[in-house]
Amino acid sequence: MRPFKYSNASETAAAINAVVVNPTARFLGGGTNLVDLMKEDVMRPSELVNVTRLKFSAVEKKENGLSIGGTATNAVTANHELVRENYPLLSMAILAGASAQIRNMATNAGNLNQRTRCTYFYDVNMPCNKREPGSGCGALHGVNKNHAILGWSEKCVATYPSDMAVALAALNAVVHVEGSDSTKRSIPFSDFHRLPGDHPEIDNTLKHGEFITSIDLPANRLAEKSYYLKIRERSSYAFALVSVAAALETSGNRIKDVRIALGGVAHKPWRARIAEQWLTGKEATEANFKAAALAELKNAKPLEQNKYKVGMAAKAIVRALEGAMQGGNYGAMEADLTTTN
Repeated sequence: MRPFKYSNASETAAAINAVVVNPTARFLGGGTNLVDLMKEDVMRPSELVNVTRLKFSAVEKKENGLSIGGTATNAVTANHELVRENYPLLSMAILAGASAQIRNMATNAGNLNQRTRCTYFYDVNMPCNKREPGSGCGALHGVNKNHAILGWSEKCVATYPSDMAVALAALNAVVHVEGSDSTKRSIPFSDFHRLPGDHPEIDNTLKHGEFITSIDLPANRLAEKSYYLKIRERSSYAFALVSVAAALETSGNRIKDVRIALGGVAHKPWRARIAEQWLTGKEATEANFKAAALAELKNAKPLEQNKYKVGMAAKAIVRALEGAMQGGNYGAMEADLTTTN
């Protein structure tokens, strides 16, 4: 690890200004991703500004929904009564991620800012456009069984690792940020993370020095029928091969509102808009779930080693929707890749 300056911020403006004036400075929350990247020499910040002492850790009910603080930990958020009661999909997704120890450290803002777990990104001896723009994408024609099937470009085929963000995408969350001179803006969650395009080194739409203060969850009627499914190669401490956040509002058996987001398939949480549109107004049947899943994945572009993900994602969408209809709890299963290719 390279030498760096460290400071504890007690005021928001001072923390933001310290990062704004230094292009290689970074905010530090729990450090569960950033510190790992520093140890591997992937990220080399010259300054870290600890923001965990700033007062943005509240989980509060608002007139039109719920606000969760950027510095609140994942554990506090997942287990908060207001989250479990009104947004169980978010609680399920957070609890599906990482380990209890990491959830106790990781902050909500840090979760959204975490970077890909692509092995080519972590290995400084391999080409990676995300780590070193212009060096090439080693995974494109390399070992890519865990990589993207949707939205990738020739510059990057990596996937975004967060479980929490998949649920936030389905819940139409809004990210609130503060920048220099107390400028504030709100970013719809669908616009927060980026597809790789020609600049995979840019993970999201934050400007340098902008600080995530809170994440708002609009009110909805999806709590009774929510389900998060995570498929991975082992039952704990593993990132998703495919994950699905699904939630429905029904009248009888007819779908009034449906939300579906996928993880493990793209450079950002993938909102399944095609499937949602196909299902709205239809009966909540297995046949309709299958048709919607196939419609969503019709334009998938698997790589040489991850063709299995197309079928896996289709089945996962169906299973997650069925779980939501049953008012199910968090589900995870181990994937046997020999039977899913």
